[in-house]
Amino acid sequence: MDELRPKNLPYEPTSAVLDGLIQRAPAGRVTMDWLLAHLRSRSFGILFLVLGVCGLIPLLSPLAGLLLVILAFQMVRGHDGPFLPRRLGSRPIATAKLVSMLSRMVPVLRYLERFVRPRWPMPIEITKRVIGGAVILLSLGLFVPFPLSNVPFGLNIILLSFAYLEQDGVFLSLALVTAICLLAAVLGTLWSTVSATISLI
Repeated sequence: MDELRPKNLPYEPTSAVLDGLIQRAPAGRVTMDWLLAHLRSRSFGILFLVLGVCGLIPLLSPLAGLLLVILAFQMVRGHDGPFLPRRLGSRPIATAKLVSMLSRMVPVLRYLERFVRPRWPMPIEITKRVIGGAVILLSLGLFVPFPLSNVPFGLNIILLSFAYLEQDGVFLSLALVTAICLLAAVLGTLWSTVSATISLI
């Protein structure tokens, strides 16, 4: 997972990366292309993190789920960074809104970074594909039209993306186990529902 930072450079926590982004953001507006260019190899993880937070919001969860599936599929394909259509990449974003959102995230990340840190290095390419596949499956849960059903899936995506960003193999393993348990519980519930329906016919 060392592709998240250049060789021979000290590790930089995600909160510091976002704080630097806030400082460099030009006045007025920025674009998604500008954002991805400054995030570089961390772009997948940070976009997953932001979209996972959006996935907790009922009205935004389906859109967040769609974007997560698209980005995660690119990650499974082995892309170095997200590829966005020109129209979406050049779409302007108000700097004030971006700074406001990042400013809320940074203190939370700084607190979490006390517990999540680089350890248990894992194979780079395999890790990227496993995370991408897990995010695709979890993102499907954001489309379920039941109240609060999006919350556990959104939280799991946030855990996965943060563990990936912080290069914490221990925390990442726990997040993947949680994802497996969550998906197994959903499949078990669906199977029980289908079986009960069939038995009534």
